[in-house]
Order: sequence, then C-alpha cells, then structure tokens
Amino acid sequence: MFRLPVGKMLTRLAIITSRIMRPDDANIVGNVHGGTILKMIEEAGCIIGTRHCNTQTGDRCVAALARVERTDFLYPMFIGEVAHVSAEITYTSKHSVEVQVNVLSENILTGSKKVTNKATLWYVPFSLQNVDKITEVPPIEYFSPEQEEQGKKRYEAQKIERMETKDRNGEVITPVSLPEPYTVGFSQSSLIHLVGPSDCTLHGFVHGGVTMKLMDEVAGIVAARHCKTNIVTASVDAINFHRKIKKGCVITVSGRMTFTSNKSMEIEVFVDADPLVEAEKGKYRAVTAFFTYISLDKDNKPLPVPPLKLEGEEEQKRFEEGKARYLQNKAKRLADKEHKQ
Repeated sequence: MFRLPVGKMLTRLAIITSRIMRPDDANIVGNVHGGTILKMIEEAGCIIGTRHCNTQTGDRCVAALARVERTDFLYPMFIGEVAHVSAEITYTSKHSVEVQVNVLSENILTGSKKVTNKATLWYVPFSLQNVDKITEVPPIEYFSPEQEEQGKKRYEAQKIERMETKDRNGEVITPVSLPEPYTVGFSQSSLIHLVGPSDCTLHGFVHGGVTMKLMDEVAGIVAARHCKTNIVTASVDAINFHRKIKKGCVITVSGRMTFTSNKSMEIEVFVDADPLVEAEKGKYRAVTAFFTYISLDKDNKPLPVPPLKLEGEEEQKRFEEGKARYLQNKAKRLADKEHKQ
C-alpha cells in the first residue's frame, strides 16, 4: 500500500491497496463474492478517512463508516485475479468525510484490466478518548469552487436520505410458515453472528466491511433460494449505518425479496444488534440496505428471473417502491450512457 498526492490538494490523499483473489473469496463457480469486494472497499476508505482526520492536532480519532452510496458491480471478478482498490477523499464537511473508491481487476496471466466497481462512502470521525464524541474534520482544498459546490450538494442529499431511512428502523421481518415457492416468505433468510475480536477495530467496534460482507451473504442466499441458479451481486443501493455495533453483540442479518424484474432481483437487508453484556439496552436496528442480484447460466450469461408472488398489501407496497427504484436507476444508467457518447 502506498500514498499518492492528488493534484494541487495539500491535505487530500489517495491510496491504493492490492490483493489476489483466493478460493475462499469466491463462490463454487469462481465468482468473487460481492461482500469480499465491499469489505476491501471499506478497508481502503477507513484507512484514508482515519489518516486524513488525524492530520490535525488534538484528539486522535478513527473514521467510522456512516453510509455507502449505490455501488454497481460492472464486471465479475474471478479467483486468481488481482483486485486493485483506490480510494480518494473528495469532500469534507465539519464532521464527515466523503471517499470515492474504484476497484480494478487485473488478470496477471493476460495483463487485461477492468474497472469492476465504483463506490462512494461517508465516514464520521470518533475520538479515541471518548467514543461518543464526534471530532471535527480537517478541510481539504478543491480544484475549483464548482467542485466544492458539487460535493456540498452530495453531502446534503445523503444527509436527507439518512434521516428518511430512520423512519423505517422499527420495521420487523415476520416469519411466514409453510410458504409457497417464489413468495417473499419462501426465500426470506437470516444469519446470526457473534461479533468477535477479529471482526472489530482496535477500539472494539465492528468494521463496516465485515457487516457488509455478512449482508451480501444473506442477500445472496435469498436470491439463490428464489432462482435456484448461480447468482451474482449486480449493485448495492445506499447502505445506511444507523448505530455502531460493539464487540460481543449478537447480530441478526435478515433479508427478504422486495422486487423482481425480468433479469434482476432486489433484496432488502437489515442488521439488528443484540448486546449480550449490556442486555438492558435492548436489541436495535443497526444497518439497512438494498442489494440487487442477477441470475446466471453455466456460461455466466443472464437468465430470466422468476416473478415474485405477492401476498398482502405490505408486500405489494414494497414491490411498487422497489419498482420505482429500479426504473429510477435504469433511467440514470441510460442518461449516463448518453452523456458518455
């Protein structure tokens, strides 16, 4: 890992981390898990965010993940390829840092390279002396006032969306008995995990990348149960980290199908934390996100997705909300494609 100065910016740095993909990073057919990529993305973001926030005098701090914007998986990555993850700070507010991350896959046998992922992450620095205290973020210099203004708009937009998601925190996934195939209850899945030392920072809080990897695993189980085929992560909408998770908590990661199009599936994932030592504090909703998966045949070509059978008004409402997100993202992709041309 090394650091690179970026243009004229005095305090803004970029880093690149690289790692070869191994069998335990992938599924049985060799596709690298989306959660593995998300974990590497978060690790790079945490390094650069923490490094930048400690360039000033005062309390030492650690950058905690607060939000991940939509993440698209442009191409699959395979066992034996090298993942190069580059992270760069692109905006700072008084108490948060925006980090842009790109992932490049390299086939070391042929030399071919592809950009597989682009992600935007937001971090908040917490004091090491008082983990409930948010420290101030050193400002960065921008190439132009326009660039700073664009960053401010992104900051305001994500702040509004984070506030809106808090209204949904109390929602609980209710198990369904003896569900029919292709219903929400049929593929609905949960994973329970005890948070250990290897999952945490030196200060006892779970790495955001560990949480995202577990979320992707659950979403993948939901997608596979629905399709009964090989599935891969296509994109991840905003991941909102509502509350921190401490070492020793038992976390329940739950996923349910919310929407299907002809070639994609949207899965809503929740992470609930249950403190074992401080049981009086009770269980709480810690993280929420939407994952999108596609179904693949033996030649890694997209397959049609079985339609989701809806039961009740709540499932119909979630389906319509998922459809709206699907159409919005589709329109954005088409607009970006036309802009590049």
